[in-house]
Amino acid sequence: MRSPDHIASALALAMARRGEAHADCPLFNDPYAEVFIDAAQRRGCRLPTGDQAQAIDGIANYTSSRTKWFDDFFLAAGGHGLEQAVILAAGLDARAWRLPWVGGTALFEIDQPAVLDFKTDALREHGDTPAVDRYVPVPADLFDGWPDALCDAGYDPAEPTAWAVEGLLPYVPEGPNRLFERIHDLSAPFSRVAVETVGHAVAEWLSANGWQVTTLSAQELMTRYGRCGAHDDVDVVPDTVFVDAKRTG
Repeated sequence: MRSPDHIASALALAMARRGEAHADCPLFNDPYAEVFIDAAQRRGCRLPTGDQAQAIDGIANYTSSRTKWFDDFFLAAGGHGLEQAVILAAGLDARAWRLPWVGGTALFEIDQPAVLDFKTDALREHGDTPAVDRYVPVPADLFDGWPDALCDAGYDPAEPTAWAVEGLLPYVPEGPNRLFERIHDLSAPFSRVAVETVGHAVAEWLSANGWQVTTLSAQELMTRYGRCGAHDDVDVVPDTVFVDAKRTG
């Protein structure tokens, strides 16, 4: 049985996160990646093999660095008193289960219904419960109608929020501006957003619309976490930029 494309891509990233457990100095602990892979195999899904599996290994250091950066973003946001968070295209990263969230936090995860159903079913079957006080899966089309679905699920736009946009922008057909207009409209002052993107258009848009912005290249990020050695193949360091922004107006 072949996995639907959106689940297959999420499983590929879960395989990359599973490999982090075997690193000399793991950047994070994600025991749930194995749960998803086992659940997929029980359902007859085919996991990547051969060249596909090698490609996953080739970006493992990048994927781990990216995961660590977004983890740190949420932990810092909680330290600044933000108790509402939204992950767009949450996939099969189990941050709601594996991070030490501040008490009282509400986490909304938006993704395709099939992805969220697979995720919550697999973790429920394994006997796992979220570590965050309020976990709200929001099944929605990320290209149309998700703001209404988010608000209908109990999201409070008057509350400062930590937003994550990870691995999504290459698939947004309308370009990033409309997406960030929606995030901006739903963000109270002191909200924060973390973004994985290419180029500087997102940082420039946010800066022009009242957000205080800092950026970091993928090379700089991987060097920060000790995952970019002198002899690394440059092909495994994507030309991406990580944007961390705080709304000031």
